[in-house]
Amino acid sequence: MIQKLLRLDAKLSAQLRLSQNSKWWKLIAFLAHSGDSWFWMIGLFCIWLLGNKEWHQISALMAAAVAGLAILVIAIKFTIRRQRPAGEWGAIYRHTDPHSFPSGHAARAGLLAVLATGLGPTWFGGFILAWSPLVSMARVGTGVHYFSDIIAGVLLGVAAGFVFLAITPWVMQTFPIFFFK
Repeated sequence: MIQKLLRLDAKLSAQLRLSQNSKWWKLIAFLAHSGDSWFWMIGLFCIWLLGNKEWHQISALMAAAVAGLAILVIAIKFTIRRQRPAGEWGAIYRHTDPHSFPSGHAARAGLLAVLATGLGPTWFGGFILAWSPLVSMARVGTGVHYFSDIIAGVLLGVAAGFVFLAITPWVMQTFPIFFFK
C-alpha cells in the first residue's frame, strides 16, 4: 500500500515539475529560493537591528521559531531519510541536504504564514499567506521535492506556528534581551 502511494506521489510530482526551458522557470526558481532559511534569518536579523519596537519583537520571535523548526525538520529528515527526486537543479540542496521529507521550505512557509498573521500587521500577514503556497509549490516545480513532502512540511509548519504563538509570552519572558529595545 505504501509503495503504491509513493509511486502515485512520484507520478503527480513529475507532472507538476517544470522544464528548465519553461518561460516560468526563472520565477519558479526565485520562489523556490525565497524560502531559504539563511535568507530569512539575515532578513529577520536586519529587521531586528533596524526596526521599531514592534518589528524588533516580531522579527526576534520569527527568527526563534524558524531556528526551532529547522532543528525539528532536520531531525525528521534524518530519521525518515527519503531521497530527493532525481534531477539537476538545486545542487546546493542536493549536496547539503539529500533528504526531502518533509520539505523544510514548505514547513518554514507554513510557520511564517501563521506567525505573520498572528503577530504582524494585516498587510504583512496577507503578503506571507499569498507567498507561502507559491514557495511551497515551487519546490515541486523545480524538482527538489515530492508533493507529499510539501503537504507534510506545510502541516508541520502550521502546527509549529500555532504552538509557537501559544508559547510566545513564555519565550518573551524567558529571553527578554532579544525582545526589548
